[in-house]
Amino acid sequence: MSHELIVFIVMIGIFMLGCFLAKLPVGVSMMLSAIGGCLAGGVGIPVRHLVEGTFSYVDTILVIVTAMVFMKVVEKSGTLDALSALIIKKFHKHPAILLILIMIVIMFPGMITGSSTAAVLSAGSIMAPVLLIMGLDSVTAAALIAMGALLGMVAPPVNLPAMIIGGGIDVPFVGFGIPLLLLTIPVAIFAALFLGLKQAKNMDYEKMAPHLNTEAAEKYGFRVYIPLFVLVLLMLLTKIFKVIPDIGMPLMFLLSAAVGLFTGRKVNVVPTIQEALHSSLPVMGILMGVGMFIQVMTLTGVRGFIVMTCLGLPENMRLAASGISIPLFGAVSSFGASSVLGVPFALAFLNMDTVFTIAALSYIASLGDMMPPTALAGLFAAKVTGVDNYVKVLKRCLIPMAVMLVYGLLFIYFSKTIAGLF
Repeated sequence: MSHELIVFIVMIGIFMLGCFLAKLPVGVSMMLSAIGGCLAGGVGIPVRHLVEGTFSYVDTILVIVTAMVFMKVVEKSGTLDALSALIIKKFHKHPAILLILIMIVIMFPGMITGSSTAAVLSAGSIMAPVLLIMGLDSVTAAALIAMGALLGMVAPPVNLPAMIIGGGIDVPFVGFGIPLLLLTIPVAIFAALFLGLKQAKNMDYEKMAPHLNTEAAEKYGFRVYIPLFVLVLLMLLTKIFKVIPDIGMPLMFLLSAAVGLFTGRKVNVVPTIQEALHSSLPVMGILMGVGMFIQVMTLTGVRGFIVMTCLGLPENMRLAASGISIPLFGAVSSFGASSVLGVPFALAFLNMDTVFTIAALSYIASLGDMMPPTALAGLFAAKVTGVDNYVKVLKRCLIPMAVMLVYGLLFIYFSKTIAGLF
């Protein structure tokens, strides 16, 4: 057994013990596994490398924090309530269209934060009572929210796993919009209809209407939606007019949040920012832990060992290996799976279209957020719908997850052909 493999086993072992036995947060478990890897690799405790690893994803962390501030502002100002009520009022006679639109609303926070947790805890928690009123049972509602969160975290404009994989092989996060839309939208429509249509056909709008929160929409009218339009406008301006400098996602979120302070219900700024930071902490902790974990793997040669193992696989086995290993490693963290396995598999598939392949690998990595023990999307979705056992949600999601996996693998296999069409 090679030295690098021993170090890797030690790191994974410490992580599993931290998560399962000691019930430590994922970020803390990853930090301890990184320190254990240093000791097993014979490099002592190199503080410089641990600190450097912690700051590996500082740009991503800034995006998450500012996006969460924006989400909390539009939530408290009444924008999300107004949007939900508007969609249901307009489309209650068409349950299929209504379910698809609800799925997009659930995806939205994930689309702008890159976090499935953000999607579940914001839009998911608002949509949960709506789905239950529509006639869905709690397990089905949780499954639909969890799938929306998974698909939202990898839909454009922000996809953290793709950013992590791209950063590992020096591919900028440019040109990912079309492949990510092609990956997420068809499966989002399928998942919404597959999970919810049968039960939603029995929806009673008259019974549902009194439970909708229409206060913000009635009081503030169109202006309550202005923060969303400002954010979309800021994102599009730099794409349409190349002369306008890109101010960066964090500043876009902060400017849109600032507009949201004056367009709806009064928002208490300091408590809202504190709440946003508190909600962001688990994801920030995971990213810091992942940064340390990857830095130590690079320092001890484990990352190179994994890369060479992936590159050494027979070509006809690489797709199957990526489809099995990336989601399973996502039980550690979908971000960790993106860095540890996504990067070497992206290198292994260099004969494919690079951007479309990275998009598909990030898409497959998102399945990790349904894998125990972390299972962020599934656990929180169960929590907001009152389901006592997360495993019930996982079982209900198995077919949509299988469709995601097969579709992602086919997307990689035919990436050159698909890219040629666009």
